[in-house]
Amino acid sequence: MKTHRLETIAVGTSARSSNHGRRSAGFTLVELLLVLVILGTLAALVLPRFAGTSERARKTAALTQISTFKTALNAYEVDNGSYPKSLQDLVEQPRDAQNWHGPYLDGAVPLDPWKNAYIYVYPGRHNPNGYDLSSMGPDGREGTEDDITNWQTPTQASQP
Repeated sequence: MKTHRLETIAVGTSARSSNHGRRSAGFTLVELLLVLVILGTLAALVLPRFAGTSERARKTAALTQISTFKTALNAYEVDNGSYPKSLQDLVEQPRDAQNWHGPYLDGAVPLDPWKNAYIYVYPGRHNPNGYDLSSMGPDGREGTEDDITNWQTPTQASQP
């Protein structure tokens, strides 16, 4: 049986030649800064698109919630002969509602997608034979162009 002997041969053992021609592992500061600039540019281009999508989704959610309120308010009106004095009457029986068959909403009265209370007025100023129901919209101020209401068509309410 033959045995083989392995021998190690040292190549380039001098201090000068050990670092010459060889790059250390890792990234240089310039490379890291370049990556950060690229990521920042991409974020600046992409994030506003997602923000706009998110805002449209919130407006759609507010319109859907107003529609849910409409169903609940109409059911209350059928049972009691008039619309409630407040949205809270949809979840808690008021003293003067003898034919109340609620709750007409599941759980508590929800807030709008911007965490503000919906504004309910009965009798309505815009709908004198009914009620006005609105969300203050993204700016959180009543009576501005971004309000979402039951007296505007959905296309009017969703315009910027």
